[in-house]
Amino acid sequence: MAYKPPKQGIAGQIFDVVTLLVLTIGALYIPLYLGLAGAAKTPNPVANPTWEALGQNAAEQQQWTALGITDPAAANDIITARFDYSFSWVALAIMAILVIGYFVMVVRLSDREYREVIEERFSDKR
Repeated sequence: MAYKPPKQGIAGQIFDVVTLLVLTIGALYIPLYLGLAGAAKTPNPVANPTWEALGQNAAEQQQWTALGITDPAAANDIITARFDYSFSWVALAIMAILVIGYFVMVVRLSDREYREVIEERFSDKR
C-alpha cells in the first residue's frame, strides 16, 4: 500500500502561491524599507571640480561623455561618493534572532509533519 497524500483544492493552491509570493517579496523589500539593507553612499564633493581634481584621466573623461555627462560638476557626487560601512550590533542581534527563530520553527514543523507521515505510512492498521 503506497502512501497517498491528502488532496488540496485549487483554491488552497492559489492561496498558497499568493501567500508565498507575498512573503518572498516582503522578505526582499522590508529590510530596504526599514533601512537595514542597501548601500548607503556619502558623497564628499570637491569645490570647483575639474576632471583632474576628480582624478579622471582622458579615457575616463571620454567614458563620462559617452554616458552623457560632460560637466565635471555633474559627476562630482557620483565620483566622490563612498560606501558607508557603519555597523550596528543591535541590527545584527535582531537578524540573528530572526534567522535562528525561523530555523527552529522550520525544524519543529518539519519534524511534526515527518512523524505524522511515518505514522500514517508504517502504523500497524491490520
